[in-house]
Amino acid sequence: MRSWVTVIIVYCESIYTEVNFLYSTRIISTARKSSARRLIVRRAQNWWQATYGASGGFFVFMSTDTTVDAVVETEEVTAKGTNAYMTAKLEEVPALPRFGDLVEGPVVSVLKQKVYVELHPYGTGIIYGREYNAASDILRRVKVGDTIAAKVVDTANKEGYIELSLMEARQALIWADAEKAVTQGTVFELPVREANKGGLMLDWQGISGFLPASQLKPDHYPRVEDGDKAKILDELRKLVGDKLSVIIITADAEEGKLIFSERGPQEQKESTAQEFAVGNVVEGEITGAVDFGVFVKIKDGLEGLVHISELDWGLVENPKTLYKVGDRVKVKVIEVKDGKVSLSIKALKEDPWKSASDKYKKDQLVDAVIIKYNKHGALASIEEGVAGLVHISEFASADELHKSLELGRLYKFKITLFEPSNHRMTLSYKQGQAS
Repeated sequence: MRSWVTVIIVYCESIYTEVNFLYSTRIISTARKSSARRLIVRRAQNWWQATYGASGGFFVFMSTDTTVDAVVETEEVTAKGTNAYMTAKLEEVPALPRFGDLVEGPVVSVLKQKVYVELHPYGTGIIYGREYNAASDILRRVKVGDTIAAKVVDTANKEGYIELSLMEARQALIWADAEKAVTQGTVFELPVREANKGGLMLDWQGISGFLPASQLKPDHYPRVEDGDKAKILDELRKLVGDKLSVIIITADAEEGKLIFSERGPQEQKESTAQEFAVGNVVEGEITGAVDFGVFVKIKDGLEGLVHISELDWGLVENPKTLYKVGDRVKVKVIEVKDGKVSLSIKALKEDPWKSASDKYKKDQLVDAVIIKYNKHGALASIEEGVAGLVHISEFASADELHKSLELGRLYKFKITLFEPSNHRMTLSYKQGQAS
């Protein structure tokens, strides 16, 4: 008759306690599951006591496909003959799985809310109780012969089985896949589940992950003036339900941290904008016009902002009146910082302050048109692109300033400060009227 195990009886005083402790549970567990195995262990015990007496200890190691009737006799001779052989056999036995290890084996029995897994050569694993319930949707479909990968949660329970968790194994495998995806730059199509002020929440294989707003593509980046968090959230909420192409850039199983980016590996590199330098002049396409400026795509995956103050030397109230999406423009790079590029259109136009420096000087009387109010007073333009501040301190209140200086009207002023190199000029209404 054939059995599943080979028995090797070993005695080595220097390591007896450690090895016996490690392997005794496995033998007891295995013996309970098979009459043939119990016979082998019993015969081994009898042989040991007859040969060496009741004192001391013995170890039984198992392997597959050995004849039950021949095993004790064969290994008995070998054991008596050479310690070197036994030492070699001991070293061949693999270490038992530890808590947290992933193991794999065939299903040998399926009972009500219990699944037994053969974990050769260690013994038998079991999935039951809470671990069975956690993965019941999968385990109900399991049949004898199926191979299962599971995680060790107890190396030997009170019945001698190795307790396993299918769900924890799945989680471990998922995190391993996530780490692999980081290395390979795998792209996933995932729907946006929800938005918060920092970015978007996405789910991947049952794990909740975060897509920071800073990792969104330019088309999806919330373009909000002054970084108003409420407005940013409103813009991000518009993406909820949409599917985005993302990669995983951080996978930390211990902290449960999964971070996505909408920018592919190449775009990540390009976004640093290292190939652009201040002073470069490039041609791009308008991709968006907002209250505070326009966005210009200067390369695939990279766009820069032309702030409203950099659109023209003259006053610009609404960028949308000057440019529309799809317009081609030439821009000058004026800043490269943290992977972001700031651009200017007006820098490519003649600076009107240069010619103004030859025409005007401090204390000169000039005619100027009121073009805008701000908290400091009113802006008055002496020619296109050259304007100065009329300070509110010259008036009793803002209302008086507005009544005295109407938008679009021409008034006489005196230049009290003139620094054309710094594009600065102040005007006095009172001194202009007194002259």
